[in-house]
Amino acid sequence: MAKKVTGEDGKTYKVKKPFYKRIWFWVLAVIVVAGIGSSLGGGGDKESTSSADTSEKTEQSSSKSKEKSSSSKKVDVPAEYKSALAKAKSYASMMNMSKQGVYDQLTSEAGEQFSAEAAQYAIDNVKADWNKNALEKAKSYATTMDMSKQSVQEQLVSSSGEKFTQEEANYAMGKVKADWKKNALAKAKSYQEDMSMSPDAIRDQLTSSSGEKFTSEEAEYAIQHLND
Repeated sequence: MAKKVTGEDGKTYKVKKPFYKRIWFWVLAVIVVAGIGSSLGGGGDKESTSSADTSEKTEQSSSKSKEKSSSSKKVDVPAEYKSALAKAKSYASMMNMSKQGVYDQLTSEAGEQFSAEAAQYAIDNVKADWNKNALEKAKSYATTMDMSKQSVQEQLVSSSGEKFTQEEANYAMGKVKADWKKNALAKAKSYQEDMSMSPDAIRDQLTSSSGEKFTSEEAEYAIQHLND
């Protein structure tokens, strides 16, 4: 309510409140201040979001640069190395050779004559099941050459033979299926027919450590069935 005062002329006057004491002034002031605060806060969020986006893009760009750099550092494999690997695959998969046997064949003067480096690259990168190769070789010796179990085992690991590791040879001998008595009989008949040897001489040859290396039982079976 406006305040009334009496002037020097005797008249009564209404005195208006200063504008800063009016309610509408403070309501307006609050609205203005709130608007400024909201504007400032929103700007901060935008700056923060913008900064985060920039940081993420920078990291992605850096990551892509590293990938490109890493890719560009890959050295092309020499043609000789590729050829050695192709040969290694062939020897391992088609001829069932051992790891050492393949390496020696690749570097041999009487073989492929690759450099030691190319051969080693081939051995390191060829995919082969050496245990399986040893087993295939064992089957071949047992079925096509009528060898004894001991002879097959020694042939698999011999440095002048197949050159498989002892573990690979053991695996093969544990898996190979062969009739060793039948093999002894086949050998005995061969000695009798081709070399006209006596039964006693045949028995000795079958069991000799420098001969066929069959067991005494296997040799005796062969002698008993020699004339069947």
